[in-house]
Amino acid sequence: MSHFANLSLASTVGLIVDCNCTLSAADMALVNVINCCLDSIREISEELKDAIVYLDAGCTESFKFLGAFPILLEMGVLAVCSLESTSSPNSVIDWNQKSDVPTKVVFFTCRLLSDSHRYILRRLSTYKRVFQCTIYTSISEVGHSAYPDSPLGPDAYHEYQSLLVQDYEELMKNNNQNSTATPTNNKGNLNAEDEEGWLQLTPRVEDDTPRSPSFSIGHIGQKLIASVHHFPLIICPFSPKFFVLPSEGSISESYLSVEHENSISSGLPPLSTATFHDGEDVPPGVALTAQFLYHLTTKMDLKLEIFSLGDLSRTIGKLITDMSSLYDVGRRKRSAGLLLIDRTVDLLTPCCHGDSLVDRIFSSVPRKTRTVAKGSQIQPNLPRTPLDVQIPLADVLTEVPPKKHVQLLESFLHGWNSYNSATQINTFVNLGDDFSENDLLNGFLVSTESFNGTPYLESTLDRRTKDGAILIKKLLQETLRKEKIPMNPKSDLQLMIRALAKSQSCFMRNKGIIQLAAATSYAMIENYRVKWDSFVSAEKILNISAGDTSQNLSSQMCDIINKSCFGGSSSSSQGLFSVEDALLLTVTGYILAGENFPTSGSSGPFSWQEEHFLKEAIVDAILENPKLAKYKFLNGLFHDLEANSKKKKDGEITEEPLKALESDDDQWGNWGEEDEEDVDKDTSNENVYSDLQLKLELRDRVDNLFKFLHKLTNVKGNKGIRDMTSSLENNIGDDPYSRKGLLYKLLTKILSKNDIPGLEYHSSTVGRLFKSGFGRFGLGQAKPSLSDQNVILVFVVGGMNGIEVLEAQEALSESGRVDIEIILGGTTFLTPADMLDLLLGDCSYIRSL
Repeated sequence: MSHFANLSLASTVGLIVDCNCTLSAADMALVNVINCCLDSIREISEELKDAIVYLDAGCTESFKFLGAFPILLEMGVLAVCSLESTSSPNSVIDWNQKSDVPTKVVFFTCRLLSDSHRYILRRLSTYKRVFQCTIYTSISEVGHSAYPDSPLGPDAYHEYQSLLVQDYEELMKNNNQNSTATPTNNKGNLNAEDEEGWLQLTPRVEDDTPRSPSFSIGHIGQKLIASVHHFPLIICPFSPKFFVLPSEGSISESYLSVEHENSISSGLPPLSTATFHDGEDVPPGVALTAQFLYHLTTKMDLKLEIFSLGDLSRTIGKLITDMSSLYDVGRRKRSAGLLLIDRTVDLLTPCCHGDSLVDRIFSSVPRKTRTVAKGSQIQPNLPRTPLDVQIPLADVLTEVPPKKHVQLLESFLHGWNSYNSATQINTFVNLGDDFSENDLLNGFLVSTESFNGTPYLESTLDRRTKDGAILIKKLLQETLRKEKIPMNPKSDLQLMIRALAKSQSCFMRNKGIIQLAAATSYAMIENYRVKWDSFVSAEKILNISAGDTSQNLSSQMCDIINKSCFGGSSSSSQGLFSVEDALLLTVTGYILAGENFPTSGSSGPFSWQEEHFLKEAIVDAILENPKLAKYKFLNGLFHDLEANSKKKKDGEITEEPLKALESDDDQWGNWGEEDEEDVDKDTSNENVYSDLQLKLELRDRVDNLFKFLHKLTNVKGNKGIRDMTSSLENNIGDDPYSRKGLLYKLLTKILSKNDIPGLEYHSSTVGRLFKSGFGRFGLGQAKPSLSDQNVILVFVVGGMNGIEVLEAQEALSESGRVDIEIILGGTTFLTPADMLDLLLGDCSYIRSL
């Protein structure tokens, strides 16, 4: 009862899940990634009991989606804090009110142990007595030893245990000495040097110097007990059938490709050319992804038949196959198909604005900023946008005073306490004084609603925008009826949300549907709605034009770019595109052109004249909007572009630089007659020359941009991929007004039991044995089919979006194959803005002069 007394507190921080997790017999038969992850947490309940738990940013994200916090509370966890950014626990909650017993601390991390070491050591140093430290990491020992920058070897966990104990004892000994020497220093945790960087994990060289006896922590002779375990199920499930990796974890932040002629971004697979990495020469993200998928499916007790589409997916499939052993064959496992797909096989779908409510929400609702702790020296290789959606409930609950709902703060990031069973929400109200108004009333999008497990988010994933909004309205109406709150059925979402939020107890009971409804209401605000619909219209026009002529398509693209010059760097209420929007639509147009006009030009899909007009339009747009210099192809030009824009605003530039230079010939007639006017003219000429130089430099940068766009038109360069996509186009009618993504087409053919050109099958260990040995005696193993599997796990390397989840469910529904379960996963959740950043931002392999 003592733990459940704090359930209301858990619900106040957006940690929403069905604590009982009661499953019917039918549910038990289904593959459910959420239940699988929660069961893994329950398996370590003894380690979690009476422990203080620290989660790094990626694990925090994962546990929110899982709804794992009430489960931790149920298991007797004393407190949950953020590993990187929480303040000292003693400054938030008096952890030592019952500190007679030495502390047990548990850490969860989805980063390399070497990256998390400084944080772990710092947290341990805040306690007077720590007798047991348990660390769960989602990166396997093989992953640690194979990672290029990791100092740990094949026995990574044992090595780290020893290093952590040594560093901890050394740190505490120094702190005790400093405390004895300067008793007035109350801090006593880290010295000034450690404040900046904290201790680094470095390989130790053993020497003959005798070490001091084990340092006592609280009791003489008591040594810190540290242990490290593998905990692979750190994922962010949007539903029981769809998950992505945490945005701030080592797997999602590791390179998927290195720079070479077929690479377009470190966060995306290279373009497929029917080649693959051999041996150990694979990017770190590839090896980590393969190990994650192997351990995930092992935990789910699945025996895999692996298929791949794309060069990088083939490499991952080979790595997973090599990790499989003969011991797996004898175990009774459920057979499943694993389909690996390179994101670069279909770049168009994530660049476009599909008819998905979830995509709209993630594109419009603010996200949490990345966790950067003071003194941190960890720079992610590939920074991903956090999945932690910060629903601005204050914008919807305008009639509710924010201070009355201060408990909506994500309090667990600053610690919650279960020592005192009588602790109430009011105990934590004072925490609100430490935060700004912007921190108040931020909700979180989760997969289940508190206390009854209703999968609201899962329902919206399977519906298009209009149907999803209608469903949410119906759910709100039903909730109002249950709460016996009178409300006009024709009322809008905001009025219904406010009615449910008037009573604090009612708000807490129904926070799950309130948050999702608030996110929907926010995403459907006129500015966001008009902008999204404008994108949809523009993409339909480009799609139709691509079916006509290259001249028509380039003309439409030029028109969009020219109009964006008037929109500035931000969108207008009339739906006018910004220059960033125009660049995204240019990328979309080029991908469409590559599909429809692959031989129109010598180096690209457009003629020289058509491309010249496009280049000039982009040059003019960039000159009008210097903020675009954040993109990689414009590196180093920001100050020049900003100065040029300022001069235009001040009226110093009155004519085009080239035209001004043409008029310079007339000045020779006045040579030798210098006066004040001539001095002014000379100054003006200097400006003209500098403006001309800027424009010439900008044209060179834009030329590089278009060379990069030419690469995107060759996404089907691999003959196998080209044959496969051609086969899909010929068998599935492509209505330009309702274009379907490649995943929908692929699953439609698979579920219809048709062959897919270019789809590679990876033989298992036994399969290869039959093929190489017994095959010569006629005992060869027949190649299996994906459609023969009752469970199909589709993983898109590079990420996927909401419309693909919806279309995959549509493909399954249309097939009538009720016997098949499809689980979808991806490296990350992609929005069109994420794709633009991957292709043109710092992660891009576009060349910058």
